[in-house]
Amino acid sequence: MARVKSAVVIALLAMTLPGCKIIKTPTAEEKAAEIAKGAFDPTAKVEAIWQSQAIPYLEKRAGDLKDVVALAASAPDQAGEKYGNTHKQSSAPWTYAVKLTGKIVAADTASRAATIDIDTDGDRKADAKVQIGPAIRGTALRDTLEFVNFNEFKNQIEWAQFGKAFNEKVDTAVLASLPRDGLDGKPVSVTGAFPLPASGQLPLITPSQLTVGQ
Repeated sequence: MARVKSAVVIALLAMTLPGCKIIKTPTAEEKAAEIAKGAFDPTAKVEAIWQSQAIPYLEKRAGDLKDVVALAASAPDQAGEKYGNTHKQSSAPWTYAVKLTGKIVAADTASRAATIDIDTDGDRKADAKVQIGPAIRGTALRDTLEFVNFNEFKNQIEWAQFGKAFNEKVDTAVLASLPRDGLDGKPVSVTGAFPLPASGQLPLITPSQLTVGQ
């Protein structure tokens, strides 16, 4: 009887094993080959437009912080028409391109989602909060660009990866070299974008350009 049971087990294994498929983790070379064959590469897509299109667009579209915030608070759609992406999906929230200069009045660098608070009118009170990474929340830069559209992407996953790639580009190109100590009181200039904030909240700006003086 034991021999019969063993034979049955072996037979079952022989029937099931051919149907199994082990999927190995692709190597870096294999990933590169997939990209070369046309697989979606969000990093390359952002790199292709960053300096030639995204930076000039945001520079041109950006309004002064005081003007953008005031119009967004009273007429968000009107502010969107002037400073935002007029081609956005109707259900998507507004984001606005903005520029500001001022002084840093607080810096939270303990978190990976680090921020600096900026006073733009000299009263030592924060008028905006700027993300300095390395972890950056939201997709404000992607969402403010009129020349990129969700319908150009295969699915929501690619669209999300594209937004994340913008944040990664900001971190490497703009924020990685930013000092983390002694920021309070230093002058700063910023160009970037922010989503419409909740009532009473400061604009949370994702910078496309940021310069800290001495």
